[in-house]
Amino acid sequence: MAKKIQAIRGMNDILPSQSPVWQYLEGTVKEVLAGYGYDEIRMTVLEQTALFKRSIGEVTDIVEKEMYTFEDRNGDSLTLRPEGTASCVRACEEHGLLYNQTKRLWYTGPMFRHERPQKGRYRQFYQIGVETFGIATPDIDAELILMTARLWEQLGLAESVTLQLNTLGSNEARARYRDALVEYLSARKDQLDEDSQRRLETNPLRVLDSKNPETQALLADAPELHDYLDDESRDDFASLRAVLDAAGVKYEINQRLVRGLDYYCKTVFEWVTDKLGAQGTVCAGGRYDGLVEQLGGKATPAVGFAMGVERLILMLEKLEVIPQEVMQTVDVYVCGVGEGASLASLMLADGLRAEQPWLRIQTHCGGGSFKSQMKKADKSGASFALLLGESEIAEQQVTVKDLRGDTGQQTLAQQELGQWLTAHLN
Repeated sequence: MAKKIQAIRGMNDILPSQSPVWQYLEGTVKEVLAGYGYDEIRMTVLEQTALFKRSIGEVTDIVEKEMYTFEDRNGDSLTLRPEGTASCVRACEEHGLLYNQTKRLWYTGPMFRHERPQKGRYRQFYQIGVETFGIATPDIDAELILMTARLWEQLGLAESVTLQLNTLGSNEARARYRDALVEYLSARKDQLDEDSQRRLETNPLRVLDSKNPETQALLADAPELHDYLDDESRDDFASLRAVLDAAGVKYEINQRLVRGLDYYCKTVFEWVTDKLGAQGTVCAGGRYDGLVEQLGGKATPAVGFAMGVERLILMLEKLEVIPQEVMQTVDVYVCGVGEGASLASLMLADGLRAEQPWLRIQTHCGGGSFKSQMKKADKSGASFALLLGESEIAEQQVTVKDLRGDTGQQTLAQQELGQWLTAHLN
């Protein structure tokens, strides 16, 4: 017997039993985004490696350790996208979407990073991303945060997430703070953990979000980022907070929130939870005004966020806030026994679909007794079974059996069936 081939470690299949929850989450997100006037964009999964080196930063963990990069047959270096923002900027620039325009865009799809797989964190993982371009004022930052807050309400997660907020200031202000932080940490380098010592040489601001308790204790007396802010960044941050306060969105200011990618400036934010253990971030983003220019375009203000689909699904399942009807994929199961039953079942089902397009109808195929068909009807999760025997076919009738309630069984004329189902399923 040939050896079975299994999926690559850290790359998971989404099975039929899981798909309804994914569809529910994606559908809810799409509905909320449509309510704010955002348009969908779909980018390629494979990009030139230089795109991510120039945007994310060559000395970040993603570029140094985690990207799936290879040479194709032409000798070009290609990379499976590890995040969506750079790809979105590339697509917008390539197709002329940003010239003298504002854009509100969203996307969803797989990203790839070679990390240690764990629950809710995979090597092929899915994100929903939102990006806005051409708006420099902090009201668009506020809109993104208000939009995520509305999404948590819709999903039943609002009481289980906390908004953390910070501003990194302008690139010039952040550079001044970086120098002060490096000076402080370099004098205490021997007290830093190994990972923080490496970051001190490559990406010093990442030391601020170290999970090492001793490093965090050392940072207690470190220079404060907000002491180095420029006036514009202070004013923008104050305006953003004023909107959130007026809208009743609670937040915590976390001066050690810096995000892991080089392109962020000014506003950064994360929605975090204590329901998933150590992997607490479910949505994160911020402003990246310099990225479009960095990738060859005209200077364009931009801000966005991304959320991890697997982590949100873990939360929905753990908190048991998935609506019961989400898992029901069939409304009606059509059974038939006797001469002409197979054809009659197919015709009845297709007629109902034409009359009531919202109905989810599964027709039994493959023959078998009424008893065996009823077992499959029950297993399908349908609310009602439609039974067609020779007498029903001859009289243009159908017997309806309630599989979940207490209305029992009754026989109806086939032309009345659609109206009856509408009344009993809505």
